[in-house]
Amino acid sequence: MTTQSQESRQIVASLAHRVGPDADSARIAQALATTLQDMDAALAPIIGKQGVGALYCRSVHLCTARHPHLAVICASVPQSLDVLALESVLVEQSDAQALFFSEVMLTTVYELLTTLIGPSLTARLLRDVWGPSLSDTPSQEISP
Repeated sequence: MTTQSQESRQIVASLAHRVGPDADSARIAQALATTLQDMDAALAPIIGKQGVGALYCRSVHLCTARHPHLAVICASVPQSLDVLALESVLVEQSDAQALFFSEVMLTTVYELLTTLIGPSLTARLLRDVWGPSLSDTPSQEISP
């Protein structure tokens, strides 16, 4: 991710809003866990719990591939959407590492989902997770 897209900036802003002004690894871990739970609630009715789990696992893999220095964290991250285990891994990281991993993880999930179902549908499904600003992203899909 050499250039941040508008969606990436909004995802990072949404995470920062959830974390609040006192960003320590515990608050960051809680914010990531809550966001992933919200994503699960939004996506599971459409792609199922197994689909959300697969999306999560693939995103963890892509985080490691794109940012090799995250491999240590990713190796400890559960391979299922177990937010309590994920929180316990992130709490052990420095504040900066936890925040960077959380930003990369959420952006990766969003980008992966976008490649699967398109930007317009992704924005609509995750509208309540990110807040109204992300759902205002103009549709790039062409209607017949």
